[in-house]
Amino acid sequence: TELYYHLSAGFSWILSNAKKDDTDEEIAKYDGKWAVEEMKDSKLPGDKGLVLKSRAKHHAISAQMLRPFTFDTRPLIIQYEVNFQAGIDCGGAYVKLLTQTPELNLDQFVDKTPYTIMFGPDKCGEDYKLHFIFRHKNPKTGEFEEKHAKKPEADLRMYYTDKKTHLYTLVLNPDNSFEVLVDQTVVNSGNLLTDMTPPVNPPAEIEDPEDQKPEDWDERPKIQDPEAVKPEDWDEDAPAQIPDEDAVKPDGWLDDEPEYIGDPDAVKPEDWDEDMDGEWEAPQIPNPACETAPGCGPWKRPMIDNPSYKGKWKPPMIDNPSYQGVWKPRKIPNPGYFEDLQPFKMTPFSAVGLELWSMTSDIFFDNFFITDDRNTADRWAADGWGLKKAAEGMLSAAEERPWLWVVYILTVVLPLVLIIVFCCTGKKTNAASPAEYKKTDAPQPDVKEEEEEAEEKGGPGEHDQVSGSSSPNYCRSTLV
Repeated sequence: TELYYHLSAGFSWILSNAKKDDTDEEIAKYDGKWAVEEMKDSKLPGDKGLVLKSRAKHHAISAQMLRPFTFDTRPLIIQYEVNFQAGIDCGGAYVKLLTQTPELNLDQFVDKTPYTIMFGPDKCGEDYKLHFIFRHKNPKTGEFEEKHAKKPEADLRMYYTDKKTHLYTLVLNPDNSFEVLVDQTVVNSGNLLTDMTPPVNPPAEIEDPEDQKPEDWDERPKIQDPEAVKPEDWDEDAPAQIPDEDAVKPDGWLDDEPEYIGDPDAVKPEDWDEDMDGEWEAPQIPNPACETAPGCGPWKRPMIDNPSYKGKWKPPMIDNPSYQGVWKPRKIPNPGYFEDLQPFKMTPFSAVGLELWSMTSDIFFDNFFITDDRNTADRWAADGWGLKKAAEGMLSAAEERPWLWVVYILTVVLPLVLIIVFCCTGKKTNAASPAEYKKTDAPQPDVKEEEEEAEEKGGPGEHDQVSGSSSPNYCRSTLV
């Protein structure tokens, strides 16, 4: 049976009235503002979403599902739309699927409220993240531990900076495989058993914490050769550099001119006190006589590397015959070992929440959708996000190439004009005479067959008309 939930802006969202623990009182309250409104640069008039409105505030809002989602033999697909209308400096736009517990109170939704899955974009500075985290229950202790998917290798920067609406999708399958998609393109994938950190299952063996390295354990792979002897001609006192005996003093070198001289234009300050300040001396400046000369002052031979330099002698290194390798504690059975081969079967969740801090306002959310059918999710994506994408693309193209407005107008208006002209100017035909057809009150064969098929299917329900779905059973929570 197909199952899906659709949450949009007009749904019964519940604001949290709680305070964040371990935080300064001034910013502890979840008092960030939310609004239901159109995007500032909306391409679809009347299309509203849930908008985070405050900067530097804690925000928490959530919505109860009609019934919990239980992980069994069907996949989980969650998708929703985000538009960073003002870009994003530091903040998140991730969603939490809140764990079904007797204590769950959406009015007191905080960061420590238990969740089953956390998924969505997050960014601070130049660190662009796309979270997929799930809380795994230890079957031995009952405690929960967060498991993080590896960071996507794809470049995510565009999704945070282009100010367009993007569709974020997480697909979890009963075989433990998962996919993370942005705009219906896979940006990350893996398996819950092998691609999460820390791993779902602990190692079967661990290092013995009580094992200690023996005092005589030799971890040195190399040692100095004990039989090596310093050569008799090895001069440890030879300098590393010596004067270049082949060097010649350049012509024009001014031996008697100093490199720096006192500034002849300098004047001793009137308040200079030689008893307190000492004898006044003019500040030093480069000697003008040296500007055109190759050098000034006593000439010295330049230094060069000493070919006879060998430095301090050390015995050469050889393989250590006593080397035992790097010591490691012995392995023992892990007392906390367990093997969960079905981590997909997570804790049921019964609500959807946004618990966020952001330094940027006007983050637009829309069309939260949860289902166990991939095709249904794709249809909703095409009808919702696909429409936004097409509108954004068409208007952006028209802004760059104004002549496209003519094409758009002709494409829409011309067919309407032709239809009106055809309908208004067409010739009226005479009603058919009774002799031209046989009138009967009995249903025609094809109509009768259609009615029988409709009766067998139970007739078209109201949900089919709203969702366009042929599935007779589903749970739908509409926000509009």
